[in-house]
Order: sequence, then structure tokens, then C-alpha cells
Amino acid sequence: MTNVDFSPFYRSFIGFDHLAALMDAAARNEKQPAYPPYNIEVTGEDQYCITMAVAGFTEQELSIETEHNTLLVKGQKQAKDESRRFVHQGIAERNFERKFQLSDYIKVTGAQLENGLLHILLVREVPEALKPRKISIVSEKSQTRALEQAS
Repeated sequence: MTNVDFSPFYRSFIGFDHLAALMDAAARNEKQPAYPPYNIEVTGEDQYCITMAVAGFTEQELSIETEHNTLLVKGQKQAKDESRRFVHQGIAERNFERKFQLSDYIKVTGAQLENGLLHILLVREVPEALKPRKISIVSEKSQTRALEQAS
């Protein structure tokens, strides 16, 4: 894989250094474990759902945290019962930690565990101050008419 040098962008794009850092991090060959499998779904305008297959985990064994645009989902199994003896053990009961990078203004609104699937609900909430707004254009004539009508 070819490494990309983002340093020329640092010279001409002010305030976008966090985007270059995100691209650098994504380009690094950090191995994320494949367990547990997950889906990311768009459920509506500015609404998303991450669904993770966490069969065998209880609500108490799962934790969800957000910090600095990072969503961290952890599964910590309780101590194993040593009295159990398996002829074959194909169900994974291992601990896991999965990180997701969240865009600005993405908030976790809820989570539910149903039939071995953990659903994490997310929504993008852009502050009113940052939303586009229409600016009305006023000419001298319209101001004069408005003042005459008010008198």
C-alpha cells in the first residue's frame, strides 16, 4: 500500500488538520478484530443504527462509551464456569473491544439488546447556529415603502 503525504495540505487548509489526521489514521494498517460482526445502517435522514452480533452477552457484560468523537463498545464476559466440560465449543465467548470514529455532531441516542443483537442508535444533530440560513436582501426603495406604510 502506498503512503500518502498530507503535509502540503497543512500549508493551505487552515483548521482542517483534524481531517488529515483522520485520513492518516485510516490509512495506517491498524488491524481491527473481525469479532463481533456488525452492520452500519442509515435509518433516516441524519439517523444511523449500528447492529452488533453479541450472542451470549448480557446487558451487564456490555458497555458503550463515547469520548472525543469515538464510540467504544466493550464486551467483558464473566468468569467462566470451570465445571462445564465441552466436547466441542464453537460459540465464541471472548471479550471484545470495538471502536468507531464518529463525525462531528453525531450523538448516541440509545441502545437495546434484542435476540443476541445490540442495536446502537445514532443521530446527527447540527446546532442551529451552524445550519444554513436565508438572508433577506433589502433595497432602499423597499425600506422607504415600509417606512411610509408604517406612518
